[in-house]
Amino acid sequence: MRKIVLLVIFVSTATFGQHKLDKLLEKWNKRNVPYMSVETLALPKTDAILLDARDQKEFDVSHLKNAIRVGYDDFKIDQTLPKLPKDKNAKIVVYCSLGIRSETIAHKLMQEGYTNVYNLYGGIFEWKNANFKVVDTLGNPTEKVHTFNKSWSKWLQKGKKVY
Repeated sequence: MRKIVLLVIFVSTATFGQHKLDKLLEKWNKRNVPYMSVETLALPKTDAILLDARDQKEFDVSHLKNAIRVGYDDFKIDQTLPKLPKDKNAKIVVYCSLGIRSETIAHKLMQEGYTNVYNLYGGIFEWKNANFKVVDTLGNPTEKVHTFNKSWSKWLQKGKKVY
């Protein structure tokens, strides 16, 4: 009697997507700011100041609860510093759509002497893809996420895409 062995290889779409996201971030980022995963940020004990490096129209559609919008094109370090604690060891997490614009802003904070600054890996897209909540301008939960532009929208797998 012959035995037939069936080997099933399971590749998670999340893992596959993460490898693609790694390549995208490697292409655009300098990796001069450490990443924080969305899972780590979502932990109850992770207390951090959240800075949103997206445009106002993106922020208005949705953002992480308690995030402070600092922008990217309109970012001004002298206007941002008063919003931050005097303690330059305070944990700060900067995010954008995917983690590209936020790296630039986070690096500027590090140049100002902040020592505990992170770039949110995958940004608000990865946050929403992991089923974490985003809020609108009134603080109400929403499924909407501004996807920056049509080509970047492919990275948002969950929620309602707004262009």
